[in-house]
Amino acid sequence: MNETIWIHPEPTDETRLLAKDLGIPEEIAQILVNRHICDVESARGFLFGTLQDLVDPFLMSGMDAAVSRIRTAIENGEKIMIFGDYDVDGILSVVTLTKALESMGGQVEYFIPERLKEGYGIKKGYIDRVREKACALVISVDCGIKAVDFTREARARGIDVIITDHHQPGEQLPQALSILNPKLDSSRYPDKNLAGIGVAFKLIQALLEGAGKAELVPHYLKMVSIGTIADVVSLRGENRLFVKYGLEALANVSNPGLISLMEVCGLDRSRVSVGDVGFRIGPRINAAGRMGMTDLAVRLFLTRVPGEGTTLAGTLNRLNTDRQKVEEKILQQAVSRIEEGTLHHRHKILILGCEQWHRGVIGIVASKLKDLYHRPVLMFAYKNGKAFGSGRSIRGFSLIECLKNNQDRLENFGGHIQAVGCELSCADMDGFKQDVNAYADTHICDEDLKRKILIDAEIVFDRIDSEFLEKMALLSPFGMGNPRPLFLSRGAEVIAPPRKLKQKHCKFLLRQAGRVFEALGWGQGEWADRVGKGDRIDLVYSFQISRFQGQEKVNLNLEDIR
Repeated sequence: MNETIWIHPEPTDETRLLAKDLGIPEEIAQILVNRHICDVESARGFLFGTLQDLVDPFLMSGMDAAVSRIRTAIENGEKIMIFGDYDVDGILSVVTLTKALESMGGQVEYFIPERLKEGYGIKKGYIDRVREKACALVISVDCGIKAVDFTREARARGIDVIITDHHQPGEQLPQALSILNPKLDSSRYPDKNLAGIGVAFKLIQALLEGAGKAELVPHYLKMVSIGTIADVVSLRGENRLFVKYGLEALANVSNPGLISLMEVCGLDRSRVSVGDVGFRIGPRINAAGRMGMTDLAVRLFLTRVPGEGTTLAGTLNRLNTDRQKVEEKILQQAVSRIEEGTLHHRHKILILGCEQWHRGVIGIVASKLKDLYHRPVLMFAYKNGKAFGSGRSIRGFSLIECLKNNQDRLENFGGHIQAVGCELSCADMDGFKQDVNAYADTHICDEDLKRKILIDAEIVFDRIDSEFLEKMALLSPFGMGNPRPLFLSRGAEVIAPPRKLKQKHCKFLLRQAGRVFEALGWGQGEWADRVGKGDRIDLVYSFQISRFQGQEKVNLNLEDIR
C-alpha cells in the first residue's frame, strides 16, 4: 500500500472575501478557490450559470462553412454520411447529429467501425462505403482530426468532408471543407475542453439557431450530458452547463430506447446523477463497442419499432455483464503478474500484455490498475503480430506526450493526457518497453507515485446543517475538473463499536461538537479492526445523501482515517 499524503489548503483572505460577497459559507468559498474560481463574477457564473451562458457556436472557426454546406445538402436532397467512434461519446454523437439533421429534412446514413475488426479512426478505404451509399457529404464526429488520407481521397472523388472532433491534431491537418475542433490553435473558441458530442452539439446549435429554431436546442442536452460524462472531460465551462441541464432533462425522456435503458439500469428518472451515468448508463452503451457490437447501441436510440428498445436494452445489459466477467478475469491475471514479478516496485510505469486478453476491455483494466498501484499503466492485447494498447495515467504525467516521444515505434496512436490508445508491431514491444520505462524514469519522481488526497476544507460537525448542504449543492454536478468536495474533521469520537459489512466495508457512528453522523468506509473493512469504541479519529470524507420515502439522510462517505 502506497503512503497516503493529505494535502490541506489553509483559508486565505481571498476565501473570506469571496464568502462575504456571495453570502456563502467559508468552506464553500474555499472549494471554489481550490478550483481556481477566485473572483465574484466567475464564482457566480459557476454557481448560477444558465443556458443563456452558452457560447455563440459561430465563434468556432469553420462553423460558417460547415453550416452553409449542410444547409445546401439538405436543400438539394444530398445524402449525408456521419462517421463516428465506437465509445459512448462517439455513439451518442452519431445518434444526436443524425436525429438533428433528419429533423431538418436531411437524408442521413451513418457508419461506426467495429473496435475489434476495424480499429479506431477514418481510414482511406472507407471512401468505398461513402460511394456505395451515394453520399455527397461526410461529417465526422468524435474522430477525424488525423484522417488526412481519407480526406484527400474524398476530395479527389468530389466528396466534401466536415470534421468535428476534440482530440489533439497530428502534425498535418486534413484538407477538409471545414474542421470544427476547439483544440486547434486557429479555432478561436474559448472553451477547449468539449467532448466530441459537445462539438457536435455546437454544430446542431448553430444549425437550429440559424434556422430560427433555437427553442429546440435544449432538447439535445440529454444525450449530450451522457456523452460528456462518459468521456470523462472536465465539468467546467460549457460542459458543466451541458451536464447540469441535461441531467435535469432526463426526468422527461421521450426516446423509447433511452427509457428502456434507464429501466434496465433500475434508475429513478426524476433523480439521475453523474454517478448513475458514469457507472450504470455509460458502461452499458460502451459494452456494445467493447464487445464488437456497436450498432446495437446506435439502433437502441434510433429505433422506431415498438418494443425493440426493450429488447436492445436487455441485450446491452447482458453484454455489459459479459464485459464485467472478462474484465475481472484479466484484472486478476494482471495483478498476479504484477505482484509475482514485483513490477510495481521495479517500474514507475506498468506495461503488460497477453495474447488472450480482450482488446475491448483492457482500457478499463488499465484504469483499475492505475488506481490500485498509483502509477501509469499501458495494457496490450496481442493478435496477428500486432500489439493493441490502451493506457491510463496519474495526475502529473502525460501519457500522450510519452507516446509522442516514442512515436517512431508506433504505427498509430492518439488520446489525451490521461488516456491513450496505440498500435505497434509485437516485434517492437521490447524496445518500446525500454524506451517508455526510460522516459517514465526521467519524468516521474517518487513523490508522484504516492497517493494524495486533496482536502477541500476543514469543517466541524455542527456546521453541517440543511442550509450548508443546500449551498454545497450549488457546486454540483461533480466529476472531472470539479470533483466531489472532500472535508476534514478532527478528533471525532467513535461512539459505538465499528461494524464490518460483508467483510469488505465498515460503518462507524461518530460524534463531534454535539452532532452525530454515520460514516461508511467502502472497501475498507479492515478499518473496523483498527478502531474501537471511544477512539478519536481524524477523517476525510464526502457527503452521501440518500433519500427514502421522501426523507433525506446525510452520511459521511469516508476517504481515509487517522
